[in-house]
Amino acid sequence: MIPRLDVVDDDPGMVALLKEIGESIDFEVHTYLDGTDFKQRFDHDKIGILLLDLIMPECDGIEVLRFLAQQSFNNPIILISGYDTSVLNAAQKLAGEQELEIIDSFSKPLPITEIRTCLKQLRESFVRHTSTKNIPDKPGVKELHQALQNKEIILHYQPQIDIQTGSIVGVEGLARWQHPTQGLLYPDSFIGIAEDNGLIGELTRQVIEIGVNQAINWKNQGFTFNLSINVSADNIIDLSLPDQLIKLINANKLNPGLLTLEITESNLMGNLTTSLDILTRLRIKGFSLSIDDFGTGYSSLSQLHKIPFTELKIDRSFVTNLENDPEAVAIVETCIMLGKKLNMSVVAEGVETQNALYILKTMDCDIAQGYLIAKPMPAEDLSQWIQEKITTLSA
Repeated sequence: MIPRLDVVDDDPGMVALLKEIGESIDFEVHTYLDGTDFKQRFDHDKIGILLLDLIMPECDGIEVLRFLAQQSFNNPIILISGYDTSVLNAAQKLAGEQELEIIDSFSKPLPITEIRTCLKQLRESFVRHTSTKNIPDKPGVKELHQALQNKEIILHYQPQIDIQTGSIVGVEGLARWQHPTQGLLYPDSFIGIAEDNGLIGELTRQVIEIGVNQAINWKNQGFTFNLSINVSADNIIDLSLPDQLIKLINANKLNPGLLTLEITESNLMGNLTTSLDILTRLRIKGFSLSIDDFGTGYSSLSQLHKIPFTELKIDRSFVTNLENDPEAVAIVETCIMLGKKLNMSVVAEGVETQNALYILKTMDCDIAQGYLIAKPMPAEDLSQWIQEKITTLSA
């Protein structure tokens, strides 16, 4: 089966160029004169990957995105635009709110090599997907309940380093499900199920317990650093959480200051009174609090003012664009300055290149996390990674 590429652009020359690129890597290419032409000929069952220009007369790309959302369109979309990156960024955010899948965006004049690479990767992904038989269904609530009973939830750890010295200062514990038949499953396969079915409390308890036990092992090996754990919106409406955590920490004779609880901005949009009660008590008991994915929510400054956070974690969507987006540079720099003014440590997640790390260093960012430093890994692999890191730093 040949994958299909649909191109919507009012520039005949651009359409011809994109058609040539698509056909050269074995796409079946269909073209449309503008947004109106696309809407009139739309067939959900036939449309493939969509390459959409934002700037078109009469019916522009934003109107097309709205139309696609109304049709519950779920195929990959690539946006192109002759306007500056702020327009593309706004369109991407809008599409995300509409639950559309934007996989990339390009400004005109188009970077031909990058577009070709993007389409080639999409085609390879299509081939892998269509050649895979009997793809397992997403696990259900009964399976997750059984998994919690069987202790199938594990943690992988991603290191965090001091940007100025390169030394390891912490790790983020990331939940994984070691499924007996489907292998290693990532959080998007089970966190939502846990939240919707009253299992998130037990899941979080197990995750923190695993992390604390591992921290004890590292302490016995002579390693002392911070452990960060994500908590759900449902966790921060549980008034017993502070007492549960301090009991666990005290029983294992650990310093509560070495445990950071990461709370995503959007998770604080509900009952702020209860959340403030719980989070303030956690700080009183010595735990650290991080506002995660900072910059992507709707009430960031208000939350920073009200809640006693100790750490600000800049969202990866800004960090990954540091090298090619002046607006991302301005946002990251502003976040760092704000964090410093509020006496908070600042973590940049999604650091993938040496150049991005250098930019963050010049901005006086405190901590970096991302694939450039290391991918998330099992605890035993992390111990080896730390030893190698120490050897490198002392060489």
